[in-house]
Amino acid sequence: MSSSSPAARPGPITDVPPLSLCAREPHVPADRLVAEMVPPPRFDSVRFGTYIPDPDQPSQTEAVRVLDGFAAGLGSPAAGAAGRRRLFGFGRAASKAPAGPRGVYLDGGYGVGKTHLLASLWHATPADPDLKAFGTFVELTNLVGALGFQQTVKTLSGHRLLCIDEFELDDPGDTVLVSTLLGKLVEAGVALAATSNTLPGKLGEGRFASADFLREIQGLSAHFRALRIDGEDYRHRGLPEAPAPYSDELVTRTAHTTEGASLDAFADLLDHLAKVHPSRYGALTDGLRAVCLTGVRPVPDQSTALRLVVLADRLYDREVPVLASGLPFDQLFSEEMLKGGYRKKYFRAISRLTALARDAGRLTEAR
Repeated sequence: MSSSSPAARPGPITDVPPLSLCAREPHVPADRLVAEMVPPPRFDSVRFGTYIPDPDQPSQTEAVRVLDGFAAGLGSPAAGAAGRRRLFGFGRAASKAPAGPRGVYLDGGYGVGKTHLLASLWHATPADPDLKAFGTFVELTNLVGALGFQQTVKTLSGHRLLCIDEFELDDPGDTVLVSTLLGKLVEAGVALAATSNTLPGKLGEGRFASADFLREIQGLSAHFRALRIDGEDYRHRGLPEAPAPYSDELVTRTAHTTEGASLDAFADLLDHLAKVHPSRYGALTDGLRAVCLTGVRPVPDQSTALRLVVLADRLYDREVPVLASGLPFDQLFSEEMLKGGYRKKYFRAISRLTALARDAGRLTEAR
């Protein structure tokens, strides 16, 4: 299972007008996109040693062992440019760049700690932070849009490692674009690591299958070693049920008495998200210490639901507690959505928002 640092405790102050997500329309310059390709704040301090494997799931212990060796194999001076020598040989030098796997794919359900392990790999790789990059698939595609394909290849080609979290496979155009980009980076000697989301129509365990990932990235399958990580969602293992929603009055009052809190009607926020590119949702939350929402209700359609998933991910990454009124978060998505091809994303969003709702209990306690 994964561990994470506790959410920040926002400080109560005398009535101050709260912030509003709906009033924000962030524009992120290209140089910031590159500079921020590091693990998000929630994963600043994670390491392989802070990942606590479930004793009933030996695949978790094995994943740590393999990834630790993978990171060590990126440590030779020759491992940062074309002709890198030590990757999956785990310390065995070669006379030229190895023909074997150049990357690793973490295959498992939501809440088994894939992002924790991916960020731990980034931290464990013995290279200057400027020579390794970490970002979501959405952030990577936005980087290509901002810099252009050739400049993105040039910018990332000198890296030792590129980690891609939440590799999206539901947009064929973007998948081909990133697959082509990764092919160029592999040729330049960049090591790769990825987790991914479920393809539309993939049901069953609520997890993505490595065979599907390898097929979707087309000619790159030979460059990835798949690591299966079994287990249950650590965020809810042994924890109480999600807290019940609060009243509109309490949510509003808390927003007015909590420094750095935002306050928005849930319906208005859903409308606003359609006006902001998902790659900017992280910037949308800059400086927030809490998010307060009134009138939470089921999302009306799939496009809106998918945007909300991205926002939930960015709030979770940044450890921003969410205090809400209306319906509980496990009623956000319809039964049809939870049985459809994006079910893994929706369950992950419920899991993460529920964890943030628990954190938000501290807001009311602080008052």
